Amino acid sequence: MLTDTLQTYKKVVDDQLTKLLKTPNKEYACLYKAMEYSLLAGGKRIRPILTMLTLDSLHVGWHPYLDLICSLEVIHTYSLIHDDLPAMDNDDYRRGRLTNHKVYGDGMATLAGDGLLTYAFECITDNRAAKNEQKLSCIEILAKAAGPAGMVGGQAYDLHSEGQTLSLKELQVLHAGKTGALFLAAIHMGTILGKASSEIKDAYISYAKALGLLFQITDDMLDVTGTMEELGKMPGSDEKEHKATYTSIFGLEGAKAYACETAEKAKQSLDGLEAVDTSQLVALIEYLLHRSA
Repeated sequence: MLTDTLQTYKKVVDDQLTKLLKTPNKEYACLYKAMEYSLLAGGKRIRPILTMLTLDSLHVGWHPYLDLICSLEVIHTYSLIHDDLPAMDNDDYRRGRLTNHKVYGDGMATLAGDGLLTYAFECITDNRAAKNEQKLSCIEILAKAAGPAGMVGGQAYDLHSEGQTLSLKELQVLHAGKTGALFLAAIHMGTILGKASSEIKDAYISYAKALGLLFQITDDMLDVTGTMEELGKMPGSDEKEHKATYTSIFGLEGAKAYACETAEKAKQSLDGLEAVDTSQLVALIEYLLHRSA
C-alpha cells in the first residue's frame, strides 16, 4: 500500500537528514543547531519522496542518489523558516513545535534559512553516483524552482497580495511558484536521474504541475477544517492574514470540486505511458486528495 511506502520512505529520508550538517568549526555550532532544529523537526517529506517514487516508476534505484534527493527537503525547510518570520507570516508554531525564530531569534533564524538554502546545492555536488551532466541539470532545475522565477517569486507575490482580492488565474500563478515549483522540481529531477525519455518526461511534468496544484488546494481546505494537532500549526492563519486561497474564491465545497477536477487532470497526464509503473504516482493523487494533514 502507498501509505506503507510513504512511511518507509519518510523514515529513510529522516535518517539521511540526520547525517547531514556536520559543522567544520565548533564556533559555528550555534548556526548548525538552529539549522538542524527545523530540518529534523519532522514533516511529510513529500518532496524527496516524490523523486523516490519517480525513480521507482522508472525502475531505477534511488539509494545512490539519496543525499542529492534530500536537497529538496533542505530547500523546503529553509523556505519554512523564512516564511514563519515576523516580517512574513509571523507564525509561532511549525510542525507541532515553536518556530525557529521563536527559539533562536529572528537573526539566527534568517541565517539558518540562508545556510540551508546554500547547503542544498552542496548536497547535489557531493553526490558520487550522479554523472556531472545530471548534477548540472539538477542544480539548474532546483535553482530555478527555488529562485525568483519560482518559490521566492510566489512568496513575494503572496506577501504583496495580502488583503487583496485575486482572480483564479492570479492565485494559480502565485501557487505555481510558492508551492508547485518544488513539486515540479522533485519529479523533474527524478526524470533526469532516471534518464526518462522525452515523452515520459513531458507526461511527468504535466502530472507534477497538477499534483502541486492539488496539494495547495487541499492545503487551503485543511487551513479551514484542520486542527492544531493535525496540522502542527494554528489553523485559520490564511484568513487571519487576509490571504487569497482556493477556499476564499470557491468556498469549501467549491474547493473540493476543484480539487477533484485537478486530481483527474493529474491522472490523465499518466495515461497511456508504457515501460513505466505509474501505480504509486496514481495512488499518490488519491492520497493527497483525501489527506487530513
